[in-house]
Amino acid sequence: MTEISAAMVKALRERTGAGMMDCKKALVETGGDMEAAIDWLRGKGLAAAARKAGRTAAEGLVGVAVAGRRGAIIEVNSETDFVAKNAQFQAFVRGALDVALATGSDVEAILGSPMPGSAATVAEALAHNVATIGENQALRRAAVLEVGEGVIGAYVHNAVAEGLGRIGVLVAVESAADPRALAETAKQLALHIAWANPLALEPEGIDPALLARERAVAEAKAEGSGKGEEIVRRMVEGAVRKFASEQALLTQAFLGDNKTRVADVVGRAAKELGAAMAVRGFVRFQLGEGIEKPETDFAAEVAAAAGQA
Repeated sequence: MTEISAAMVKALRERTGAGMMDCKKALVETGGDMEAAIDWLRGKGLAAAARKAGRTAAEGLVGVAVAGRRGAIIEVNSETDFVAKNAQFQAFVRGALDVALATGSDVEAILGSPMPGSAATVAEALAHNVATIGENQALRRAAVLEVGEGVIGAYVHNAVAEGLGRIGVLVAVESAADPRALAETAKQLALHIAWANPLALEPEGIDPALLARERAVAEAKAEGSGKGEEIVRRMVEGAVRKFASEQALLTQAFLGDNKTRVADVVGRAAKELGAAMAVRGFVRFQLGEGIEKPETDFAAEVAAAAGQA
């Protein structure tokens, strides 16, 4: 008897959108034959989306929700932006968001959890959506932020409904200040993060690989300046420091006036509210970032379709 591995189950789920347990059962029933398992699931009405699973899903929605001192953000992708306006799709995103708030940022844990108000898991509800809406969909990523004392600020850009849009931000602000007053500062910080897209909280947190890349660019520029070795070294170090400062949240120029550093804005707010304040972390999801969309030739597609008719 063929041993059914977790990797086989995961691969089948990714190809069909069916639930993990259904995938395992299908593989057991078919002796581990992947294609036969797909057909088994289709025969049970559990893999109607199998033919759609290879399509690029780079549209959809980013969802953001805050409950008390805890916030969650998820990205659920679809093939077209039209689906983002679909009430069924939006309801799924909200449900998955509630699960993320309760379970955390692990996507597999979210998919395996019960969907609120349903006997199905999140993965099964997603597979049902794919089958009924008619587009490939995927829960791509999730993140959760929490503070022991303070607030979680949230913002959604290009919102299509409350808490759902194309860019979502969470920011954790720790402080003993009055939460209602603190919330306004947190909201302004979330707006800034959406606009400025910082890469880290502080310059020290910037990815070393990015700094190395900037250093190489700066060295190439400085070497062509004709200046002495010591001056070139200073030019390079200055350029790298400037890059890190511009890419880190606390050292960026604040959106409100484009002059004051974010750290100084936080410090000023702390003084006004009469309590120490610190930004402990942030998350920014932009819909489809990092997903490579295949280039398509629409005219060629039409001609090919006409030739097949």
